[in-house]
Amino acid sequence: MTDAPFAPAAAAEKLPVARVLPLLGLPQLDRPFDYLVPRALAEEAVVGCRVRIRFHGQLVNALVLERCATPTHDGKLSYLKDVISSEVVYPPQLRRLVDFLAEYYGATRSNIIRSAIPTRHARAERARKENMPPTWEELGKLATEDPDLSAWGNYVFGESFVDSVRKGSPARAAWQPVPGEQVAAMLAALSVSVARDGGGVLIIVPDARMQARFESAFRELISARQLTLLGAGLGPESRYRRYLDILHGQGRIVVGTRSAAYAPVQILRLAVIVDDGDDNLVDPRAPYVHSREVLVTRSAQEGCALIFASYSRTAEVQLLVSSGWAHNLVAGADALAESMPEMIASTDTSEDPDDVSRGRLPAIAFRRAKAALREELPILVQVPRKGYVPTLSCRSCGAPARCRWCNGPLGIPPSDNPDDPAPPTCRWCGRIDIHHRCHSCGSTKIRPVVVGSERTAEEFGRIFSPFPVVASSGERIVDDIPEGPRVVVATPGAEPYAPEGYGAVMLLDTWAMLGRQDLRAHEEAYAHWSRAVSLARPRERGGAVVIDADAAVPTVADLLAWDAVGAANRELADRTAAALPPAFHVAAVDGTEEGLRNFMESLEVPSGAEILGPVDLPRNARPPAGVEPGTPIQRMLVRCDRRQARAVGAALKAAQVVRATRKDPTPVRVVVDPINFG
Repeated sequence: MTDAPFAPAAAAEKLPVARVLPLLGLPQLDRPFDYLVPRALAEEAVVGCRVRIRFHGQLVNALVLERCATPTHDGKLSYLKDVISSEVVYPPQLRRLVDFLAEYYGATRSNIIRSAIPTRHARAERARKENMPPTWEELGKLATEDPDLSAWGNYVFGESFVDSVRKGSPARAAWQPVPGEQVAAMLAALSVSVARDGGGVLIIVPDARMQARFESAFRELISARQLTLLGAGLGPESRYRRYLDILHGQGRIVVGTRSAAYAPVQILRLAVIVDDGDDNLVDPRAPYVHSREVLVTRSAQEGCALIFASYSRTAEVQLLVSSGWAHNLVAGADALAESMPEMIASTDTSEDPDDVSRGRLPAIAFRRAKAALREELPILVQVPRKGYVPTLSCRSCGAPARCRWCNGPLGIPPSDNPDDPAPPTCRWCGRIDIHHRCHSCGSTKIRPVVVGSERTAEEFGRIFSPFPVVASSGERIVDDIPEGPRVVVATPGAEPYAPEGYGAVMLLDTWAMLGRQDLRAHEEAYAHWSRAVSLARPRERGGAVVIDADAAVPTVADLLAWDAVGAANRELADRTAAALPPAFHVAAVDGTEEGLRNFMESLEVPSGAEILGPVDLPRNARPPAGVEPGTPIQRMLVRCDRRQARAVGAALKAAQVVRATRKDPTPVRVVVDPINFG
C-alpha cells in the first residue's frame, strides 16, 4: 500500500482519490482502500468500473466505489495501476444490494459480487463500441395491441393487481395458479405490457427446463432479440455481452436462473420468482444466498412489484403475507372449480369399498388409469425416488441395510434381465453383498424401503401392457410427450409436459416424502404433489388425481382441497410455536469439533440471541469444503428474533475476520437460513 511515494502533482486534478474494494474474498480485507488516480486515468477511472491495484506486492482486481477529494488514510497512497475497463459494471443499485446482503448473511462482499458480475470479456466490449446496439423497441416489431391480460381476472383482485403493476406501484403478491394454468403465458403477457410502457422485468426460474417454457411463451409476443436469457449454459463472452445489454437498457426483459437475480435491469418495475421453494435457487457457494432474498431486497430498495409464482407456498412467503408486506393472489371459487381434476385419496372407502389393489397400485388408481388409457390419454405416475430399489432395510427390525466394508447404504441396481434381478450392491463402494446380515439384530432378510422409478416403470409396463412406458428421472429427463395413451413414470420435478394434460395422475409412496426427518418435509411434499396435480386435465374433461395416502393427514387434506394458503399458514404456525425459521432467524455454523470451538470463542452474539448445539450434521447436508471423508462434522445454531438478523450477521462476520486473521486451518462453514435444517 505504501510502495509508491505520495506525489499529488501526478494525480488527477479533480477527485484525485479513488476508494476501491479489492476482490480478494478475504473477510479481513472486505473494506474500502484509498488509492490515488493518475492523471492519465482520470477520465477512465469512473465509479463502478474495474481497476487493477497493487496490494501487498501483488496485482489484484478491484472495483471503484467512489471518487473523492481527500483520503481517509493518513499515510502515503499508492496509485491505481490500470483501468481494466471503463464500463460501469457495479452501478449504485447493485452496490446497495450487495452491501445489504453481505450484512444480512455475514458475508464477504467479493463472494457475492462473484455471482453478480460476470467475468469481463474484451471482445464483447469491442464489439459493442464498434456497433452500438439498437434500443429495445428497435430489436423487434411490437404488436399494435396490448397482450391479453384477461386471464388475471380469474383471480381475486387480479385485475387491480395488474393495473398497479403497470402503473409502477410496488405491488407484491403470492400467486397460487389453478391446476392447468398457463403460468408462463400469463407472466409473459404481463411482462410485455410492462416493457411496452418503458419498465424493466426480471423473471427468475429454478432450472433450464422452465426457462425454455418461458422462452416459448415470450416468443409468441416479442422477437427473440427482445428477450434476454441468462443461464448456466452460456459461455463467458455471451454472458458478459448480455450483461452489458442489460446495463445499457437493451435487455429490458430478462429471464434467467439463480444468478440472474442480480441482473442490473434499468427501471426495474416487475420482478418474478417461480417456485421459490426449489433448492436450485440457493447458490451452492458461500454465502449461499437465496434468489428469493435477492428479489425481496430489490423490491424494497428499488420499489418494484414482486410476484411469488408457485402452485405451493413456502413458509417464508407466508410470513411476508402475514406481515402485510405481500398479499394473496388466489383464484375465485368458480375458476378453481372449472380447473380442478377429480381429487381422490386411496383410503376413501366410498370410492373403493373392496380395496382390491394391484400390487403397489390402489384399486381406485388402477380403474382411473385404465379409463384414461381407454380414452387414449396419457397417465402420470409420480414416485419419490429414482433408480431401481435405491434403499434396503432389515425385514425384522427395520434398520437400514449397510455395507459391511464401508458402511454405505445397500440398494438393488437395475438389471438387463427383469427375470434375473441384480444382487444387493453398495451405493458407495459398489461391492456386492449377497450374504448381508443386519448390524442390529443379525437377521439375513431384507426388504425395499422405497421402490425407484425404474422398478416402477418395469412393474407398470406389465400391468398396463401393451401401452408404452416412459421413464423420466435423474439425468434422463423427458421434457415433453406426444399425444396418445402411454404410461409416464417420473420423479418429482422430472414430469414431462403433456400438451392436452394427463387423464390420470397417481401419487405413490407418499409416506417416503412425508416421513423424511427434515424441517421442510411436508412443505416439499405438498410442492411436489401440487406440481404433478397441475398437469392433470380438469374433471369435466376426464382428469383425475389419486394420492395413495390417508385423507386425514393435514398435508394430504390441503392438497385435496387445493389449499396452499392453509397449508402454508399451518406450517408457519407450527414453526413459530417451535421457534424455528422463518419465524425466527437462524444461522448454522458447521465444522469439526476443533473448528467450532475456535469459532465460538471469537463469536460475540447480541443480547437475546441464543446458541444451540452442537449436534451432528444432518445426513442430507453437504460437509464443508476441505473436510477429509469420514471426518465427524458437527453443527451449531445461532437463533434470534428476526429484528436482530443484521446484528447476528455482523457478529458472524467479525468472528470470521478473527478466524482469518489467525489463519485458522480448520474448515468452518457459516450458512444463514439453511435449506437443509435437519
